Amino acid sequence: MTLAFRVLDGFILGYFLVVNSAYLGLVALASVEVVRHRRRVPFAGSTEAYRSPLTDPVTIIMPAYNEGGGIVSAVQAVAALRYPTYEVVVVDDGSTDDTFELLRAAFDLVEVPRVIPADVPYRGRVRSVHRPRSGATGLVVVRKDNGGKADALNVGINVAGYPLVCMVDADSVLDPDALLSVAKPFADDPMRVVATGGVVRVANGCTVLAGRVVEVRMPRDWLARIQVVEYLRAFLLGRTGWSRLGGVLIISGAFGLFRRDVLVDVGGLAQDCIGEDAELVVRLHRYARLTRRAYRVVFVAEPVSWSEAPSTMRVLARQRRRWHRGITEILRRHRTMVGNPRYGRIGLLALPYYVTVELLAPLVELSALVLVPLGLLMGAVNVDFAWRFLLVAYAYACFVSLVAVAVEEVSFHRYNRWRDLGTVLAAAVLENVGYRQITAYWRLQGSWAALRGHTPVWGTMVRQGFTTPGAGSQARR
Repeated sequence: MTLAFRVLDGFILGYFLVVNSAYLGLVALASVEVVRHRRRVPFAGSTEAYRSPLTDPVTIIMPAYNEGGGIVSAVQAVAALRYPTYEVVVVDDGSTDDTFELLRAAFDLVEVPRVIPADVPYRGRVRSVHRPRSGATGLVVVRKDNGGKADALNVGINVAGYPLVCMVDADSVLDPDALLSVAKPFADDPMRVVATGGVVRVANGCTVLAGRVVEVRMPRDWLARIQVVEYLRAFLLGRTGWSRLGGVLIISGAFGLFRRDVLVDVGGLAQDCIGEDAELVVRLHRYARLTRRAYRVVFVAEPVSWSEAPSTMRVLARQRRRWHRGITEILRRHRTMVGNPRYGRIGLLALPYYVTVELLAPLVELSALVLVPLGLLMGAVNVDFAWRFLLVAYAYACFVSLVAVAVEEVSFHRYNRWRDLGTVLAAAVLENVGYRQITAYWRLQGSWAALRGHTPVWGTMVRQGFTTPGAGSQARR
């Protein structure tokens, strides 16, 4: 028994060293990339791009299901983005509330004859297509039978009339220059760039006016505060680091820009996968490698989208199970790419990392929480080793989160109150006491559901809404 626990000690220690060394490398790459990106921003030429007739036009696709509470303001906000030429396609995916009626009243919509091509497959029957009575071509509303988010996006891809397609969640709050930020890589490298994404931030606690974040503040509840740190670490460090390595596997469904012709080539979004946004990116990598196409998937280290994070444990649990189920399904579906040199850095670096870190981490962490105390009780695990390991693991986890906060503060300085900065630093420390362990349990449940083939349940995201403008507060100097 003692030998078994020694082997366990060695495995846990080895896993910890490998995983955290890899993440430390990503942190270093991401930190350098974010600093470089911020130095380039003054010379990025966003004003010139906004005024240039050569900037590729974009079709923004906004799938909507029972979004009556905010669909009009969402469309109005997207319609006010700074970008030379773009259209907005809203796909009402069989809503049972007043989503369409509100759109029709707000934009004076009338039905128009329109044959929708089947460049990518979709299942839900298209009921009707609508445009503003004024004849303005900037808005198209499609009504269809319910088929899910991926199905709605596929219909939007078929309707899209421009070479670039931007997928946006109806509840996302976008920065005014969001499109310009993610479209710039296409202008810089038009032959190779096929997809771009940007940093998604937590909007809880922020002040939102007319679909714009006008004041950034920390949320009031600790559950959302810790998620602020998670988002900073995942987007600002994790995905920026992978972009530097050419290994981006996830572009958030909340906001991503793609070449339409490539989306058609790969068959659009998968309708049988709960993580359709990430699966699409992995399939883009597979397609480009198999067809020997020179390509790039780029992550822009710029906050472009704000999203409301779960504010209750129940909703958060549902979200994390769903996310991890999606990761498990994707890795199983594309398992032949893992470790396969044919797929370059994706097969040899990115996918093995996701298997080792994202997929297995919850199992290893929870196993350690059970087996190490058991070994201590049985006298099979060295007490000094256990305490040192616990302290080092905790210190390292805090260090990575604090680096994410420091990079955000130095590069973007979005939190203008000392109180908010202190809160986010505290959240970075508290995340590893209880929160990390319970989310690991939920993630493990998601993987188990995927392996057993349970039918996915999306559930309802209970939204608290955003803060409206009020009295000002003392800013940091």
